[in-house]
Amino acid sequence: MEPLIQIENLRHIYKTHAALSGVSFTVHRQSIHGFVGPNGAGKTTTLKILSTLLQPQSGSVSVFGQDIVRNRKQVRRKIGFMPDHFSMYRQMTVFEYVDFFGAAYGLVQAERDKVIADVLALTDMDGRKNDLISGLSRGMQQRVSLARVLVHDPDLLLLDEPASGLDPRARIELMEILEELRRLGKTIFISSHILSELATLCDHVTILDRGKVKYTGSMSGLISNEQSEVATYTLILAAEHPEAASAIAQLPGMTRISPPLPTSPRYTLNFERGKLPVNTILQTALGNGAQIVGFHEEFKHLNQAFMDLTEPGVRP
Repeated sequence: MEPLIQIENLRHIYKTHAALSGVSFTVHRQSIHGFVGPNGAGKTTTLKILSTLLQPQSGSVSVFGQDIVRNRKQVRRKIGFMPDHFSMYRQMTVFEYVDFFGAAYGLVQAERDKVIADVLALTDMDGRKNDLISGLSRGMQQRVSLARVLVHDPDLLLLDEPASGLDPRARIELMEILEELRRLGKTIFISSHILSELATLCDHVTILDRGKVKYTGSMSGLISNEQSEVATYTLILAAEHPEAASAIAQLPGMTRISPPLPTSPRYTLNFERGKLPVNTILQTALGNGAQIVGFHEEFKHLNQAFMDLTEPGVRP
């Protein structure tokens, strides 16, 4: 996939605190990329740099192939930034609020009317366009803020904790809107400190902790332990089969088979990825007369993967 954001060795220091210490990762076009880390990991600093609100002290950052320092104005026209806390003009109606930002982007009234109708329909706020923002719930205000981000039709959305403070239903509905935006061709970079809420939404994820990248890659790669030298699989046979279990236990690269004695037809296998192909395990079981009912890799729970990669303690 084509890279849309390219960050290389990004560093930023506040007085004596290193918010970012050599951060590098890539965001691909038309992906939903999760940016996850504990509070104080450096996520908001990274987002401010990507949105051109903060100039990087060292390293390089390109968006749409353009350097964000030298081509700041060009980058700004193509991005939409939704910060964690955005002061809304609470005495405006929903329509007035989105219309104000449409005018700020230079859209003429006829064009604004069409765009506003589209973004309010997408965020399911068209029925509330004449309501004052002050009377809206937190979830509805988040929808209006997202509509504001979309009014100039950006190709890249930078969202900082967009589901913060939302009830479960509002979170689910927001995630459905983001998935629809991806189908419309948008690239979405979404920051959160809760990995589980992004699990089914994101195809790629970067985990940041104490200003350093702990993991960047596919979401499936994070939970499958594909970078680990030892794989864990579950093998389910139709019935107990001591001969097959014994033969599998003796394969080169097999480090553990549980149970060691076949008291049940379900076995947990640990083996070295580089030394023992999974096909060899299956062929050995079949060759010894066993009937295979199931065979699958055991994935880590996302929360466990996150805990394994990040360090305990309060961030400075």
